Amino acid sequence: MTFKEKVSELLKAGLEEKPSIFLIDLTITDAFKIIVTLDGDNGVTLQDCIDISRAIEHNLDREEQDFSLEVASGGVSAPLKLVRQYKKNLGRTLQVKTATDIITAELVDANEEFITLAWAAREPKKIGKGKETVEKRQEIPYTDIKEAIVTITF
Repeated sequence: MTFKEKVSELLKAGLEEKPSIFLIDLTITDAFKIIVTLDGDNGVTLQDCIDISRAIEHNLDREEQDFSLEVASGGVSAPLKLVRQYKKNLGRTLQVKTATDIITAELVDANEEFITLAWAAREPKKIGKGKETVEKRQEIPYTDIKEAIVTITF
């Protein structure tokens, strides 16, 4: 069993004990630096990171392979990668970049194939002068999304 496979199995076992926490990314560098990025349906606490770190670190032998370990949450500014992250952020404002557009709008729906965004836009009136506010909705398949980030408003 390779070092990466062993780390993956230990991480999987640790996550099984915390079903609301899920893996975003696992990276192991050539210098054996293990970087685990987590997210959770209700966020990630410091204790969650400690528990996952212990599940990995306490079951690896530093005499066999020296390593460093970093376990952290994705953070607010990290791009969304998984469908589960989109579903967790329903009702929040996202900035979504596609090949042709950058849309900042409320995430109103997320299923296994696409997300639905809604926003208000000012457009010229069909009849007469001036502009009117129009409610817009757009479905965007995950395959078209280059990057999606939750925007924080104060």
